[in-house]
Amino acid sequence: MLAGDQGEGDVIQVVSRAFDVLRCFEGHEARLGNLEISNRCGLPRSTVSRLTHTLTRMGQLVYLPRDQKYRIGPSAVAMSTSMMKGLQLRNLIRLRLQDVADQLPGTVGFVIPDRFHLVYLEYARAANALGVHEVTGSRIAMATTAAGHAYTAALAPEVSEALLVDMEREIPAVAKVLRQRIENNRRFYREHGYIVACGLWSPHINGLAVPLWSPQYQTFVVVTIGLLAAMYDEKRIHKEVAPLMIQLGAAVGALLEGAEGDLFSSRLERKSLSVQANNKIVKTEETNDLEARTRRSRSARSLRARDGRR
Repeated sequence: MLAGDQGEGDVIQVVSRAFDVLRCFEGHEARLGNLEISNRCGLPRSTVSRLTHTLTRMGQLVYLPRDQKYRIGPSAVAMSTSMMKGLQLRNLIRLRLQDVADQLPGTVGFVIPDRFHLVYLEYARAANALGVHEVTGSRIAMATTAAGHAYTAALAPEVSEALLVDMEREIPAVAKVLRQRIENNRRFYREHGYIVACGLWSPHINGLAVPLWSPQYQTFVVVTIGLLAAMYDEKRIHKEVAPLMIQLGAAVGALLEGAEGDLFSSRLERKSLSVQANNKIVKTEETNDLEARTRRSRSARSLRARDGRR
């Protein structure tokens, strides 16, 4: 164990820090030196040097002598590829996202939490989308996005408080933004089932997000959309965007409930899939028996109960 890496509670710090290092590599092509990793992680350079050496020995990182930098290694790529293989559920979610993207000029995403960030697992974008260009694997800050505020608003108060305390210890300036809004976010979410953040991530972007309980991950995931503020002010977001996103949340939530245990399975029977587009039913071939089990629609606000749920 590295010096000073004694366990904190039930967390083994050296393992936690190793994952912090890997999180710095956003995208397969990212190349970082120890100093850059140290700055991103807030860890001493000597600690980072030992971690990168170990991760390189394990194949999680690769050292590039010419650049004197590291990049994601074959073992990390193989691990992520095996997890993503055969995810028919993701295809179904992508179709639902695209249905909304076809009606609104923005980027619609399905994101999952990763410590103080959320990661795009799927996305869809209108042909005329402007302003937001996230892709699968993109990371967004939890404290400064509609998706992050929706996620924390849905958590049980004690769970979100623990997250905020950790955030305040490591990124206090950013955490302050979330702390100031958390109570209002909770009240609005309880009443309406979604969260709106205008100009929070960027003065030019307004966002709306709907949190959903995921049986697979045992936490909340989020469907979110970003739109140009010049086209969609807050009033228009509530009036025109919120109903579509609540419907999207209900559809994706039903898929998640029906897919419990099937998220990483590639053994789903293909059938025709009905996708609602502009109030018409369109048949596609991108489907399986999961859709048949999840056609019932339910309010996103009903997805509460265990663990982090209220």
